[in-house]
Amino acid sequence: MAAWAKQREFHAQHSDAMRSTAALLARSVWKGPHIVPLPIVRPKAGERTPPIKTQARSATILPNFVGLVFQVYNGKMYHDVRITEDMVGHKLGEFSPTRKRFMYKQTKNK
Repeated sequence: MAAWAKQREFHAQHSDAMRSTAALLARSVWKGPHIVPLPIVRPKAGERTPPIKTQARSATILPNFVGLVFQVYNGKMYHDVRITEDMVGHKLGEFSPTRKRFMYKQTKNK
C-alpha cells in the first residue's frame, strides 16, 4: 500500500478524534490537552467551598471544573473566575487579564 493511501486511511479512522474544540487544536492531537493536577473538592449540597488558588494559567479547563471558582494569578493579584460550560476547553489564563486597560485622560478646555 502506498504511503499516501495509508495516510488517507489513518485520517478516515481518526477524523473524530482530530476534530476537537478549537481551543484544544492549539496543541497537537497526539500530545493531548495540557492538564494540570489541581486539588478539586466537590461541595456537598448547600455547602460553599473556598475558591481554588492557582498560578497555573496554562491549565486546560475540564468539564468537571464547571461550577467551581478559581482564583487565577495574573502576575500581580488573584482574579476570581467562575467556570461555566462555555469555558470548557479554554485555558484558565484567558479569563484573568494580565494588562491594565488603557484609559484616555480627558483634559479640561481652557
